[in-house]
Amino acid sequence: MLTKANEITLLLVEDDDIDAMTIKRSFKNQNITNPVVRVYDGIDALALLRSGEVIPPLVIILDLQMPRMGGIEFLKALRADQSLSNLVVFVLTTSKAKSDVLASYSEHIAGYFVKGETGDKFTGLVSMLENYFKIVHLT
Repeated sequence: MLTKANEITLLLVEDDDIDAMTIKRSFKNQNITNPVVRVYDGIDALALLRSGEVIPPLVIILDLQMPRMGGIEFLKALRADQSLSNLVVFVLTTSKAKSDVLASYSEHIAGYFVKGETGDKFTGLVSMLENYFKIVHLT
């Protein structure tokens, strides 16, 4: 069965309040009403996912540069957890480092986006996610 776009929860793993506000505002401005749940780092994200408070279908938007547990470390823990390993993750970060891009894709992310490069194209990124929500089959 095709998952309806508004049934997919967006888990935003982002420590920066301004970036989180920008992302949420962009969704609101484009009339995307998917629930957005925000946590501040990988430790909080894993705890939330393992608690069952946020259940699939969901898509994770992940920053890499965070305190306590950064994005790469989170991805490794996520993929090592059999009950969470199939979750869809998009990276949205400031890092252009090739090592971060390679490490992220080696953990089977769906896409890697650099915050500073999206600029005016950020609405395009949000639209891409909206279309993704509409057509993807998630479990």
